[in-house]
Amino acid sequence: MSRIGRALIAIPAGVDVTLGEDNVVTVKGPLGTLTQKFSSRISIVKEGSEIKVSRSSEDKLDRSLHGLTRTLISNMVIGVKDGYKKTLEIVGVGYRAEKSGKSLNLNLGFSHPVVFEEADGITFEVPNPNTVVVKGIDKQMVGEIAAKIRSKRPPEPYLGKGVKYAGERIRRKAGKAGK
Repeated sequence: MSRIGRALIAIPAGVDVTLGEDNVVTVKGPLGTLTQKFSSRISIVKEGSEIKVSRSSEDKLDRSLHGLTRTLISNMVIGVKDGYKKTLEIVGVGYRAEKSGKSLNLNLGFSHPVVFEEADGITFEVPNPNTVVVKGIDKQMVGEIAAKIRSKRPPEPYLGKGVKYAGERIRRKAGKAGK
């Protein structure tokens, strides 16, 4: 049995979980509402202030969906309660970020600025010109938008210039004079 799948999901105070027809789970909390439909091969049961996820058979597909479903529901509960955030650091001379209205303008050494608009449920914060914080309640959306921002100028291995995640280590290479 899946170790992740058999763990119960605790519902904290202030969060309301509703199980609908066809395994549609709706989670409401102080930060917003998330809804997702899950496979009918997995049964989701709410028992008091906990959610239990179980599978009907030992098929390979059922085993793979068991832990995934439990983790996705847990991420929804955490998202509406606390939210998620990813911090990006910009390294390089002249590279900077600024927020104007609901758009994020990045100067990354191109002849034009790179502009990202805030999506629904996703917000940008720029505490200083070299740091961007992507916040939201949907873990997948936060990670996806942070990855899109990073992909515009990934860090290069010689000088480390580019956009990187906070805490990310860049493998550095010696240049021509590295012998």
